Amino acid sequence: MGGIIGLVLGLVYIGGIWKFWSGYSQTNFSRSFPTRITLSLLWPALLVINPAYRKNFQKALKGRN
Repeated sequence: MGGIIGLVLGLVYIGGIWKFWSGYSQTNFSRSFPTRITLSLLWPALLVINPAYRKNFQKALKGRN
């Protein structure tokens, strides 16, 4: 059971990275590669603790219009 939960959490984490990465151009963040990598990898923690990041994450999830 723990393996299934770990797999699901891993897939959600990877999916969040992918969605944020693909919609990154919609955010107000710096376009530098190190910033993009850092914000993509730390998305779960930043989503919980940072309201500005949360707003930009939502922009990224919407993607290109």
